[in-house]
Amino acid sequence: EVQLQASGGGLGQAGGSLRLSCAASGFRLDDYIIAWFRQAPGKESEGISAISSSSGATVYAESVKGRFTISADNAKKTVYLQMNNLKPEDTAVYYCARLIAIPLGPRMYREYLVDDDWGQGTKVTVSS
Repeated sequence: EVQLQASGGGLGQAGGSLRLSCAASGFRLDDYIIAWFRQAPGKESEGISAISSSSGATVYAESVKGRFTISADNAKKTVYLQMNNLKPEDTAVYYCARLIAIPLGPRMYREYLVDDDWGQGTKVTVSS
């Protein structure tokens, strides 16, 4: 059974840091692109970063570029999202999902989704 489990969310302060984890099971991590999405209250979901653990390629949305870093540990079958310099607008539920290719634009995150099963997200709340 394919599963993606996001964890590591919580309460952070503006300017602080949090690290999210996405534990994968039921498939080879390096067979897919793993992306992080987030959905803020009252807003549509947004793809913010993706990684190919086989090539090392990474992409970031403009809203998080320079502040967030995505990485992958194939042995642990886990993808991480290091979030630094947090802002209140980073408040959202964060999910990880599989993609079929590296998204080269914002709309491609959803176009490249393997399926709609994003698993249980993890909530991040950033206070000012």
